[in-house]
Amino acid sequence: MKQLFIILISLVLINCSKHQTTNKFSTSQIHDVLNYNGSPSSKSDKSMLMFSDQGSWFAFSFPDSIPDFGGFTGPFLMTQDNGVWLSPSSLQFTIKNESNEIVPFQNLKTRSYNSHLEQKYNYKEVSIKQTLVFSSGHTALTTTELKNTSNKTSILSISINGKASFINGLEFKSEGNQITINSERTNAIGHYILPFTIENIDSKSGAYSTEQIQIKLEPGQSEKFEVVQSFIFPEYSWKEELNAIESSSFNAVLSSRILEKEKELELLISKLNPSFRNNTYEQVLTKAHLTLQNNWRVPSGEIKYEGLFPSYHYKWFQGFWSWDSWKHAVGLSYYNTELAKDQIKLMFEFQKEDGFIVDCVYRDNRIEEHNYRDTKPPLSAWAVAKIYEKDGDMEFVKYMYPKLIKYHEWWYAKRDHDKDGLCEYGSTDGTLIAAKWESGMDNAIRFDDSKILKNEEGAYSLDQESVDLNAYLHAEKLYLAQLSKVLGIGDETNFNLEAKKLKEQIQTQFYDSEDGWFYDTTLDGETFIKGEGSEGWTPLWANSATQKQAESVKEKMMNPSKFFTNVPFQTMSADHEKFDPLRGYWRGPNWLDQAYFGVRGLKNYGFNAEAEKATVQIFKGANGLLDKGSPIRENYHPLTGEGLHAKNFSWSAAHIIMLLLEE
Repeated sequence: MKQLFIILISLVLINCSKHQTTNKFSTSQIHDVLNYNGSPSSKSDKSMLMFSDQGSWFAFSFPDSIPDFGGFTGPFLMTQDNGVWLSPSSLQFTIKNESNEIVPFQNLKTRSYNSHLEQKYNYKEVSIKQTLVFSSGHTALTTTELKNTSNKTSILSISINGKASFINGLEFKSEGNQITINSERTNAIGHYILPFTIENIDSKSGAYSTEQIQIKLEPGQSEKFEVVQSFIFPEYSWKEELNAIESSSFNAVLSSRILEKEKELELLISKLNPSFRNNTYEQVLTKAHLTLQNNWRVPSGEIKYEGLFPSYHYKWFQGFWSWDSWKHAVGLSYYNTELAKDQIKLMFEFQKEDGFIVDCVYRDNRIEEHNYRDTKPPLSAWAVAKIYEKDGDMEFVKYMYPKLIKYHEWWYAKRDHDKDGLCEYGSTDGTLIAAKWESGMDNAIRFDDSKILKNEEGAYSLDQESVDLNAYLHAEKLYLAQLSKVLGIGDETNFNLEAKKLKEQIQTQFYDSEDGWFYDTTLDGETFIKGEGSEGWTPLWANSATQKQAESVKEKMMNPSKFFTNVPFQTMSADHEKFDPLRGYWRGPNWLDQAYFGVRGLKNYGFNAEAEKATVQIFKGANGLLDKGSPIRENYHPLTGEGLHAKNFSWSAAHIIMLLLEE
């Protein structure tokens, strides 16, 4: 009996150990998830990645080779134009030994965390460690620590110099140990605070040098020097920012930042789907978190709330888009609901009286104009409901609900040409291209033969009814019903009745029983616009299909010749004659938002094994997703797995979080 008891206990312990796949997270465990090494050759060189935090509008990298000076690459300024480098390195430490020889910076080792950057050099008797951390959305702090690693006294001379080698139209002024930078191209003002007095500065090129100071280090002794770099917009007080800098130590800021990231990452990792609880997927989550962080911006200019760029890395994506914002917000809601709420509010600040939401907006209209020519698919109620699920903030729901209602009603007022309760994509200016943009799937084959129809002045529709749009609207009615119930308003009955009617219309009009797929139709609903695309599984995501319809759609989704490719659930079937991932933006690449809608749709109808199989294959097939260093891409080639288009893409990162955390 005793032997049997021992055997049973042993089996229990073995079984427990099999399921114990991850340990408590620590920031020291996951680092270098993105490779920041790179030195720009011109002001617009974006061949490297850039690190930023706290919503700052500037960023830094590591030098890609050992320089003859010590400093981080940059800064990369998103405060002007579409992002430009001020210099390869505007802060260069020069160190000389007792013989007045420059100490070369050798044996460069870099390490990046979600909280900060570190780089280390070694040369004979001297080790040099530089650390960079953001104290706010306006300021980055850098320390340079010199340590005597020899067994004899070391006497060193130190100075700092630099210049703005890439940008014209700047004005530099210095006073004591501070430099002020003004630009013709932006109202943001740069402030450098150095540990040494500035001796020379050129007001145009910014070339400067400081006094040279001498330090004496005994064996094992070290000394640390701190530099402040700020770029601040006039909406904020430099005096207050300076007070904040002076009232806190570098170590306190660094500790705070490490703790902040550790808490956020612990929260994400604790919510991992049990199927993905291992170090590989923890690393992917960390990369997704960092990608969103690097695209985060504080309010300035036209922008009144914090939000995320689609990608700081691509010059045309340094603004804020509505469709992207809803997706960013859902991803953010898993670890930072306050930023998620701001991302939603940012776009609704631009809501027009009739309920219309602008497609995209920018901080500075001298760079880009807001795009009022179209909106984007209605996913904002989904985002608000998902945020409420996380923190139960009734005040946020109360604030957003009337705005969501206006936006929902706008679709039926301005985008239902024949008033049959089914909406169309369209534009405000009557152009076909803007109407295609409104779908978010700009050049999808279903729009190849589309024409534009006038509903009224300032409101135009395509001559086709789109299945994804109406599925989104069906889901929105259900989410609005939920939010109405939360607020006790009593609208949920009407929304549920409307949702039931729309669901029946979707199942009847858009589903081709012969093909087993959902398609757009002509305006009269009589003819399918053929060509299997990712819009065909949107009704599964929105719970708009019957179980039998979902079964048929699932069979095609899991077919290797159609959608179950190397990176599954791409935007159109691989066996279509127009399938062309390399030259077709929405004609074949795998966009992770569409892949997520497919995976979530399968789960909604009980196809959990297929959903998990697809998720694993998405991460396995997309080049670089599981690797350290490689950025998250805008989309992927479904056959080769090659990352395509913009690097560091926010909605891809947001949907990675959803794919890994949702059960």
